[in-house]
Amino acid sequence: MSDAVPASGGGPASGGGPASESGGPVTREWPAPAPGAAPLARIVTAQAGLELRTLVRNGEQLLLTLIIPVLLLAAFSLEPLVRVGSGPRVDFLVPGIIALAVMSTAFTSQAIATGFERRYGVLKRLGSTPLRRSGLIAAKTITVIGVELVQAIVIIGVGLALGWRTGAGPLAAAWVVLLILTGTAAFSGLALLMAGTLRAEATLAAANLVYLVLLGVGGVIFPLTKFPAGAQTGLRLLPSGALSDGLRSVLQHGGGLPLRDLAVLAVWAAVGIGLAARLFRWE
Repeated sequence: MSDAVPASGGGPASGGGPASESGGPVTREWPAPAPGAAPLARIVTAQAGLELRTLVRNGEQLLLTLIIPVLLLAAFSLEPLVRVGSGPRVDFLVPGIIALAVMSTAFTSQAIATGFERRYGVLKRLGSTPLRRSGLIAAKTITVIGVELVQAIVIIGVGLALGWRTGAGPLAAAWVVLLILTGTAAFSGLALLMAGTLRAEATLAAANLVYLVLLGVGGVIFPLTKFPAGAQTGLRLLPSGALSDGLRSVLQHGGGLPLRDLAVLAVWAAVGIGLAARLFRWE
């Protein structure tokens, strides 16, 4: 496209407008339009920002993701409600509560929110945009990681105030981050698989039921050693059992990278995300 500017006043010598050497109008070239979608990274970042703002405004989600884990940490640390073996109770509980925070944010909260977004047609409208299923999963996972960072800071602060002392080694921070990221991927994949295939009411009931079951038998608060020997192996193969066991191995016992627990979480992540990307329905 070009924009012609006519010469006026007879030419440059007479103080008129710009003119070409031939005395005709000057032509300016405008850039050609470039229709198309924005880069996927920009789309995912924008969607993640929207998800985060929506979560912060939702008081029920904040109760589930932040207040309940902190209350459980304080209650079970200060009162002998459960026997956790030798050592201070808080040393056992802090890694488990971090695992609970990951589960509540990446699984329960995300499944319920996404299920009702799907019910009210929000996801249907997103489905008409360049945001693909993989982009939606990535945006929600980024949002969850941001919330989990805040959760970890608060839980560790409360734990330190209650007397928590970690026996972690020099590489513990790296192992903890790797375990949390893998656990987040596992729980996010399962949450989106549930929210993208079930009705919103069924997702609400199932997500809360799974949360309560894993809270009881997932090694979060109650040691897996309290269960029958035959059940312990199966419970350690649950994502909550693998995450809580792995975090305790690093933070409480000062162990290295728990490869078995990391492998269990990686398998859950691959299966959950793979099925969610394939089966997720926008409406």
